[in-house]
Amino acid sequence: MDDRFYPLQSSLKVGLTNCCPRCGEGKLFTGFLTIPPKCDKCGLDYAFADAGDGPAVFIIMIAGFIVVGLALYVEFTYQPPYWVHAVLWIPLILLLTIGLLRPLKGWLVAQQYKHKAREGRLDI
Repeated sequence: MDDRFYPLQSSLKVGLTNCCPRCGEGKLFTGFLTIPPKCDKCGLDYAFADAGDGPAVFIIMIAGFIVVGLALYVEFTYQPPYWVHAVLWIPLILLLTIGLLRPLKGWLVAQQYKHKAREGRLDI
């Protein structure tokens, strides 16, 4: 099917709902982060989708900023024992990193589709 028959999907919606960036109905993931070869509804070939390590890098920066900032605030304000830091920050780190990985990968795939990103080639 041609892209002009489908309304443009919001990249944020695609990231949050993990739906196809073209039709908005098919599933973007078969497993936790596995992208199927094509959409099960509209047949969009997902060969263009290569998020690589992009989502992980963004999440490291986002989660690191949040957790380190909060840990420093708690340390300098309350000076709790180390076990309190472990109880507070280990669950938050897991929640932020695992919770953000799938939506961010979906968002990056939607951005690649929207901007027609392809592998770079040199014309020699």
